[in-house]
Amino acid sequence: MENGNDIRKTSEEDRANESAVLQHVLALHPSAITIDELVRELGPGDDAFAERDTVERSVRDLAGSGLLHRSESFVLPTRAALRFDELLGE
Repeated sequence: MENGNDIRKTSEEDRANESAVLQHVLALHPSAITIDELVRELGPGDDAFAERDTVERSVRDLAGSGLLHRSESFVLPTRAALRFDELLGE
């Protein structure tokens, strides 16, 4: 049974992973990137399944939030994500 600290730790990890994926996709824009490329570039660890799962969940959640588009096998930032990134840089 999970306690409050486990749930908080998991949600913090999810936010950190989503942030890393979004920042990577934004940094590469206007180039598109595939999920496979994201996994290779962001997950240099030993557990390939866990790395793929983490990236896929992050992309799914970011797409659900309106920050990423999945087009075929490519991942691209939305206009909202690009504008937010632009505002942060100003």
